[in-house]
Amino acid sequence: MSKLSVLSLKNRALIALITICVAIVGGVSLTSLKQELIPTMELPALIVSTSYPGASPEVVEEDVSTPIEEAIQAVPGLESSSATSSSNMSMVQAMFDYGTDMATAEQKMQQAISRISGSLPESVDPQVVALSLDELPVVQVAVSGFEDAATAKDDLENIVIPEIEDVEGVGSASVAGATGERVTITPVPGNLQKAGVTQQAINDALEQNGNLFPGGNITEDGETLTVQTGVKLTSVEEIRDLPLISNAEPEVDPETGEVTQPETYTIADVAQVEVEDDPVTSISRVDGQDAISIAVTKLPDGNTVEVSEGVLAALDDAQEQLAGVDFTVVFDQAPFITQSIETLAVEGLLGLVFAVIVILVFLMSIRSTLVTAISIPTSVLVTFASMQAFGYSLNMLTLGALTISIGRVVDDSIVVIENIKRHYVEGSDKGDAIRLAVREVAGAITASTITTVAVFLPIVFVSDMVGELFRPFAMTVTIAMLASLLVALTIVPVLAYWFMKPGKPLITDDGARIDPEHPDAPKTRLQKAYQPILGWTLRHSWSTLAIAVVVLIGTIALAPLMKVNFLGDTGQNSLTVTQDLGDTASLDAQDDAASELEGVLADVDGVDTVQVTIGSGSGGGMESLFMGSGITYSVMTDPDADQEQIKTDLEDAVADLSGAGEITVQAAAGMGMSSDIAVNVEGANDDDVRAATEELLDALEGRDGIATPTSNLEEAMPYIAVDVDRQKAGEAGLSEAAVGSMVNAAMQPSDAGSIELEGTSTTVYIASDDPPATVDELRALEIPTATGMVELKDLATVEQSSSPASITTQNGLRTATITVTPASDNLAEATTSVQAAIDETELPEGTRASMGGVAEDQASAFEQLGLAMLAAILIIYIVMVATFKSLRQPLLLLVSVPFAATGAILLQIVSGVPLGVASLIGVLMLIGIVVTNAIVLVDLVNQYRSRHGLSAHDATMAGSSMRLRPILMTALATIFALTPMALGITGHGGFISQPLAIVVIGGLVSSTFLTLIVLPTLYNLVEGAKERRQRRRGGPAPAGPSDGPGGQPGEAGPSDDAGSQPGEVTPDPAPRSEAPIGQAPSSEQAGPTASTAVIHREPQQAIPVGYDAAQTVVDVHQPGAPEGSAPIVTVRVQMPEATSGIPTAPPLRRRRS
Repeated sequence: MSKLSVLSLKNRALIALITICVAIVGGVSLTSLKQELIPTMELPALIVSTSYPGASPEVVEEDVSTPIEEAIQAVPGLESSSATSSSNMSMVQAMFDYGTDMATAEQKMQQAISRISGSLPESVDPQVVALSLDELPVVQVAVSGFEDAATAKDDLENIVIPEIEDVEGVGSASVAGATGERVTITPVPGNLQKAGVTQQAINDALEQNGNLFPGGNITEDGETLTVQTGVKLTSVEEIRDLPLISNAEPEVDPETGEVTQPETYTIADVAQVEVEDDPVTSISRVDGQDAISIAVTKLPDGNTVEVSEGVLAALDDAQEQLAGVDFTVVFDQAPFITQSIETLAVEGLLGLVFAVIVILVFLMSIRSTLVTAISIPTSVLVTFASMQAFGYSLNMLTLGALTISIGRVVDDSIVVIENIKRHYVEGSDKGDAIRLAVREVAGAITASTITTVAVFLPIVFVSDMVGELFRPFAMTVTIAMLASLLVALTIVPVLAYWFMKPGKPLITDDGARIDPEHPDAPKTRLQKAYQPILGWTLRHSWSTLAIAVVVLIGTIALAPLMKVNFLGDTGQNSLTVTQDLGDTASLDAQDDAASELEGVLADVDGVDTVQVTIGSGSGGGMESLFMGSGITYSVMTDPDADQEQIKTDLEDAVADLSGAGEITVQAAAGMGMSSDIAVNVEGANDDDVRAATEELLDALEGRDGIATPTSNLEEAMPYIAVDVDRQKAGEAGLSEAAVGSMVNAAMQPSDAGSIELEGTSTTVYIASDDPPATVDELRALEIPTATGMVELKDLATVEQSSSPASITTQNGLRTATITVTPASDNLAEATTSVQAAIDETELPEGTRASMGGVAEDQASAFEQLGLAMLAAILIIYIVMVATFKSLRQPLLLLVSVPFAATGAILLQIVSGVPLGVASLIGVLMLIGIVVTNAIVLVDLVNQYRSRHGLSAHDATMAGSSMRLRPILMTALATIFALTPMALGITGHGGFISQPLAIVVIGGLVSSTFLTLIVLPTLYNLVEGAKERRQRRRGGPAPAGPSDGPGGQPGEAGPSDDAGSQPGEVTPDPAPRSEAPIGQAPSSEQAGPTASTAVIHREPQQAIPVGYDAAQTVVDVHQPGAPEGSAPIVTVRVQMPEATSGIPTAPPLRRRRS
C-alpha cells in the first residue's frame, strides 16, 4: 500500500486535480441524494383483506378465512400464515423468507385465490396487499370548512387529487372520511304481488339490461364496421323504466279468440328507485371540525422531502379554487426527516471541530492539523458519491453512519501525519522522509482499516428486518473507512509535501542526531509520564491482569442493570391514542365518547393538532388494514417539545376519565413498530385455548415490569343467532340456506351491480322497505313458502348469543393472543417476567404458549447479531494472521476484546440509555476499533524486536511509548467527535445514533486503557516467557514475526544492506569510516554531507559469551545516496567460529557512550 504514496508524490498535480473532481462529484451527489426517514425496505409479507358485510366471526372464518389460508399454502417461499376473522372482515397474513421475490409471490397468491373464487361468497372480493413501508402515507391532510361532504369529496377527487398525483415521486393519493352515493331500489311487497313478480325479477332486469354485446362485423362500401348491441344505463330514470319480465301467460278470450297480452310492469311500478348517500360507517374530525382526509404515499424511489414540498404546493394552488375549504396537515414526515438530518449534520460538524481541536492539541501545529483534518470532508464527499452510485438515500441510518465515522476517518491520517512529523526534520530530504514515514505505517493502518471494515461483513448475511435496516448503515461506514485509508495514503502525503515544515531533529545527550523511531530517542513529556506506569505493570504482570479480570467480572455482574429494548423511540413528534368502547358500541356512542376525549387531548401543553377517526376507515392501503373499527386519535405535537413529557402528560390527562373505555397512549416505536409483547397460545380446539389463555392471564397479573395484560378472547361479542329448525323448514319447502338467504335479503341491501352516473361508477343496491330493527321484529319477519307467508319464529329459534370478537388461527391451529405492554422502556424486565410466567404455568394438554411481537423480534435480532459478532472476530483473526504471519499474537489481541466491553456496559448503565439493536451494532464496531489500535501498537513492538534486536520487555516499553501519542489522538478524536451525538446536545439524539455513540465512547475509554496497559502486559508476559524458554534451550531469542521494516512484510527498508548476511563484512565501493559501537561517527568520518546517523543492526545476531562487544565496528557509508541525506550506519559483528559448548548471548543492545 505504501506504493500508493510513492505514486502520489510523483504525481502531485494529478492527485490535486482528482481530489478537486471528487469533491465536486461528492457535493453534487449530496444535493441529489433522496431524503427519507429510514432506508427503503420490502417486508416479506402479504395480506389478503376481504370484506364480508353482515357476517359474524364464525361465518367469516368458515366461508372466507379458512379457504383462503388453505389455498395459499402451496405458494412457493411461504414461511408461515395466520388468519384473523372478525365481524365483517377477514385478514389472512402470509410471511415469506427474506430475499423472496415479492412481486412473484404476490402473483402466485392472486392465482391461488382465483382458483377458489368460485367457492367463496359472491359478495366478497379478496384484495392482496403488500406490506411495504412505502405504502404508508408520507403526508396526511385534513380537509374541513365544507358545507356538503359529498360535494367536497367530488371536488377533491376531481381537482385536488389529480394535482397531487402529478407531483413527481407521488405514488398515490386517496380520499377517505366522506360518504359516496348509491342507487337504492326498495321493492314494495304489495306492488310485487299485484304485478305477479318477485324481487328476482328486478335482479333479472338489472342483469339483462345496460350491457354491451358484440355482434360481429359488417363490410359495406369498402369499410368494415363492428356491430355492438346494447346501451349502458346512465341515469336513475333509465333504471325506473326497465321492464320486468313476467311469467304470466297471455289470456285468450274463449268467445272471440282474442289474445290479450299480460300487462307490462317496470321497476318503478313495483319499487322505489332513489339516489342516496352511502350509510355513514366512519367519522373523521380535526380539532373538533368535521373533516375529510387525504393520504399521500410515495413511489419507492421518491424523495420524501421533495414529495412533501410538492404536495403542499399543490394544496396551495387548490386552495385558490376551493373557496372556504381549509387544508390542515396532520402528518408530514418531511419536517421530522429534515430536522433529523440537520441535527445529525450539526452534531457531525461539532464532532469534526472537537476532533480537530484534539489533533491540534497533540500536534501543536496548525499546518499538520489542517492536513490531517482535510481527510474528514474528503472522505465524507467520497462517501456521498459512492452512496449515489449504490442507490442509497440520505436517511437517519446512513447519515448516522457518516456521523459515527467522522471520528474514525481521521485515524489513518493521524497515524500517517504523526509519523511524517517525526521523520521530516531539518536537514532531511522531504520526499524521502515522507515516503519512509508512510511506508513504516502503511501496513499497520491498512490492516487496521480492513479490520474495522471486516466487522461489518457479517451484517450482509443477517436476515430479517435488522439486516435490511442496517445493511446500508454498514455499507456507508465501510465506504467511509476505505475512503479514509485512500486519503491517508494518497492525499495526505501530497499535502504534507506542500504545506508541512520540517521539525527540529532529535539530539541525544552527546549531541548526535537519532532516528525518532529508535528506542533510545529522547522521550516526550507524555512518554515520560507513561513509562513509569507501564514499567510497573510489566513488573507486576499477573497483578495487572488480575485487576483487569476482576473489573471485567464486576462489569458483567452489573450488566443486568442495563435497560434493554429493541429499536427504541424515534422521537417523532406524533403520538397515537386509541379508545376502545367494545365491539358492540354503536357509531353514535363512539362519537359521543370521542367528543369528550378530543377536548382533553387538545388541552395538553405541547399538542398542536388532534385528528380523530371513528369506525372503519375507507382510505384503503396498508394503513387502513390495521386501523380497526375503534377510535383512533393522531396527535401531532410541537417538534421542539419533550416528546416523552407530552406522552406522560397525555396519560395523566386521560387517567381520570370515567366511562371512556380503555385508552392507550403510544409513541411511534422504532420503524413505527409496536412496543407490545405478544404471547401466542395455540391449541387444537377453542376450549383448550381459552383455558390456557385464562391461566396465563392469571399468571401474568401483577408481574414486575409489565402493565395489565389483555387477551383477544376476553370480550365476547354478542350476536343474534337464528337457529333454523330443518324439519319445519323442510315441511315448508325451504332449506336452511334458503331461510338464511331471505333473512340476509331482509336485513341488509344486496349488491346488484353498478351504473355510470355523471361519469362516476355508482353501486346499485336492492334493499328491504322495512328491515327488522329489533329482535321481536326479526322473529316476526314474514318468510314466503309454498303454502303462504309464515313468520321466522315458526321456522327457527331467534335468540341472543355470544362469540369471540375475533377468531385467529396460526398455520391452521386455533390461536389466542395475550398482549403485554411493558411498564417502562426496559423491555428486558418485561420479557423476563413474561417468560417466567409461561415457564411456571402448567397449560392444558395439547396447548403451548410462545412469545411473539417485539420480544420475538428482539430475540431474533440479538441472536443474529451475536452470531455476526463471532463471525466478525473470526474474520479479524484471519486478517491479523495475514498481517503478523503468526497464529499466536492475533490470539493475544483477541483476548483483549472482552475487556473493551467494560466501558460500554458502564456508560450504558450510567446514561440510562437502553441496550438495543443500535447498541449491538456499536459493540460490533467497537470490536474493530479495539483491534485497530492493538494492531498499530503490536506492529511497532514487533519492528523493534526484529530491527533493533530488543527483548520483548524493552520492545514493549519502546513500542508502547512510541505509539502512545497516535493511540491517544485517535481515541480522543473519536470520543470527542461522538460526544455531541451521545449527549444529544441539539435536542434530538436519534434513536439509532445516540445509543451507538454511547457504546463506542464507553468502549473506547476502556479499550484505550486496555491497549496501553493490559495488552502490553499480556504481550510481554507471553513473548517474554517464550524468550526465556528459547534461552534455556541454548538458541537465539525470538524476535517476533519477521516483517520488513515499517511493518510491510517482505519489504526491505532503506537501511538494509542488500546481499549482506548476519556476521559477514561485504566490501562497499563507497568510502566508509569506523567507530566503536555506541559512539556516533564524527563529521570527518561521516563526510561533509552527513547530517544524522540511522543506526541499524543486523537482526538475529547473537554474541558468544565472553566476546568483547568493543571489537565490533560501525560502518558509515552512503552508496549512491542523494546529497543531504543521512548516512547509513551498519553494525557488523565479526563472529569467530563458535566452539562447541559455548552458549550464545541475547541479541546485542545499543549502549549510550
